[in-house]
Amino acid sequence: MARGLTLGDIFAKMARGRNVWLSAKFHREVSMGMPASRINLLPPALCNQIAAGEVVERPASVVKELVENSLDAWATRIDVALENGGQGLIRVQDDGTGIRAEDLALAVTRHATSKIADIGDLESIQSYGFRGEALPSIASVSSFSVASACVLPGGETESHVLRVEYGEEQGMAPGALHRGTIVEVRGLFANVPARLKFLRSPATEIKRCQEWLARLALARTDVGFTLESDGRRLLDFLPGQTLLDRLCLVWPSLVTDALAPFDHSQHGMRVHGLCAHPSVSQAKSGRLLVYVNGRSVTDKTVFAAVREAYSGRITSRDHPQAVVFLELDPTEVDVNVHPAKSEVRFRDESAVFGCVATALRQALDNLAGQAPGSAPSAGEGQAVQDLQERSAAFAPARSAPLWSQGVEPAPQGFWGRIDAPLSPALSFARKTGAPAQASADGEWVVSKLGDEALAPLESLQAAEQGCQAPLDQPRVLPPGMPVRDVLSASEGLPDGPAPWGAAPQDAVQDGACTSARAPLKAGPLEYLGQVADTYLVLRDETGALVLLDQHAAHERVLFARFTTRGYRGARQMLALPLELSLRAPESARWLELKGMLEGLGFEGELSGARLAVSAMPAMLERAVAEAFLRACLAGGRDDFNAHFAQMACKAAVKAGQRLSPDEALKLVSDWLAVPEREYCPHGRPAVLRWDAQALEKLFKRRQS
Repeated sequence: MARGLTLGDIFAKMARGRNVWLSAKFHREVSMGMPASRINLLPPALCNQIAAGEVVERPASVVKELVENSLDAWATRIDVALENGGQGLIRVQDDGTGIRAEDLALAVTRHATSKIADIGDLESIQSYGFRGEALPSIASVSSFSVASACVLPGGETESHVLRVEYGEEQGMAPGALHRGTIVEVRGLFANVPARLKFLRSPATEIKRCQEWLARLALARTDVGFTLESDGRRLLDFLPGQTLLDRLCLVWPSLVTDALAPFDHSQHGMRVHGLCAHPSVSQAKSGRLLVYVNGRSVTDKTVFAAVREAYSGRITSRDHPQAVVFLELDPTEVDVNVHPAKSEVRFRDESAVFGCVATALRQALDNLAGQAPGSAPSAGEGQAVQDLQERSAAFAPARSAPLWSQGVEPAPQGFWGRIDAPLSPALSFARKTGAPAQASADGEWVVSKLGDEALAPLESLQAAEQGCQAPLDQPRVLPPGMPVRDVLSASEGLPDGPAPWGAAPQDAVQDGACTSARAPLKAGPLEYLGQVADTYLVLRDETGALVLLDQHAAHERVLFARFTTRGYRGARQMLALPLELSLRAPESARWLELKGMLEGLGFEGELSGARLAVSAMPAMLERAVAEAFLRACLAGGRDDFNAHFAQMACKAAVKAGQRLSPDEALKLVSDWLAVPEREYCPHGRPAVLRWDAQALEKLFKRRQS
């Protein structure tokens, strides 16, 4: 045995050698004049079975084709009956216009149809069927019969029945039907055992038929539909129902109760339907239904547009739940690209994508406006602005802010200036209740002393140490005196904010503590506390209980900050350029993305295989900017928002981290000011809300 070769390697070499020998033998025989295979016409029976393999996949395919024919015949009621999952019997009856006796034989002939007449009709197809393959394909793999009644021009009605046994016509006879058409399919695939063994259980096939009939019923709410299986009624759609009424019969109430309508027109197209609130999204992908000019299709462009609209509102594991109807000029869409007509091709896919995404995004924005933590009204917005202005006032005045010079200072803590140590004057003003204001040189002074300022300084310490009785020797502070001078004259005065839960100074009376405290509010929400060092407990203006995930909320705030400031191109110059060694594909990608990267704040010069970066976005650190740039040049960062979401997740306050009331209020106020705040950038919910009725259900005080 050769050194380094295993027995498997030897067998593999032998197999490859045999294949080479056989290939050489074949070419040698052909070159010696061996006769080639002749080209022959396939017999009609074989052609029909091949076509049946494309059109008739399972009983649900038969139901779909027959019901679509009934709809094209202007039927107002369609009844479907099944036996043994459709393998025993499929019966479809309608009250449509029917088929003439002389046309019945043509109806089971391939490529015979009344839907189109010339090639120009293919450019503006408005019917469900037009190929003329459904009936002959079904008749070639089943015991098929069709009975139809047609009203003649003189007002008389004629009825005939045509039977076909597995592709062989058995003749036509008069019938007793007075209106419409009845098609019966028995013994499906009995003559094709290879196809029969691929069918699932009767229960599975019935479910597929039920799903397809429901899809067709959602598109034609003006038509009544029924479905029976082995004598049991499964579906019953009354004519004239609304789309929501029919969805309530096939979708769970949890989803249908959260549906909202949408209707948007753009570029000569109209998109309308119903979409579900992202909070009820599930890991089931079958509740995204798309219709193009009334035809149920599975189109990747529309699916991608719906996913884009839900992006950032649901997680990657969940799927949107919506019914989308797209209506456009028939000449702008090709429906003749799939044998089962389940796929279409658009002439302008980008316009379709934009129209669908815009329609769904507007609907979801409206849903978000009705959700907890919705956009504040004019009065509420003013309250949020006032809170932000009061928060900003806690920082000493500066002669010129750094960001006015083009450079943004590094934030102090998580929320910027809000968690900076308070100046001595503000600390004293907080504890005494005396108003404070900034002097001309930026120093905070006590502008006016109330009765609380006459209290002894020792009483402040005593109050914080257990509400002890004040000492007897008061110290009076002259108005306008900087508090730092007071602190130098008195030791032990704390200069930080009062601890959460400590009694305010004006509540200390006669040596007793009271719980009087002004509510902490951020816009329409009142802050009540923190649970598990992760969730902020709030109460909205209606009295409902609101829980805010501090990590998800901060993620959304940072993501909004990154996307707005990042795309403005704010940059910081590098004293030492960042040099990257690039391969040829990376160099080409730099030239391709240069304009977009410069919009983010990058600036660099490419010389040969080396890239010298002289500026980077102001919000990024050097290491993060290098990693981000390499990811972009490697082809993995076409969507910069995905990177911003990752950056926001890493920088956001973590679960299990305790926040002071000031930090919590600042977070809530910032969160109220950003769009799409109900979800983190990855689609996870950021807020939950329970009103009085919801709480009563949780506590079993009411059942509905």
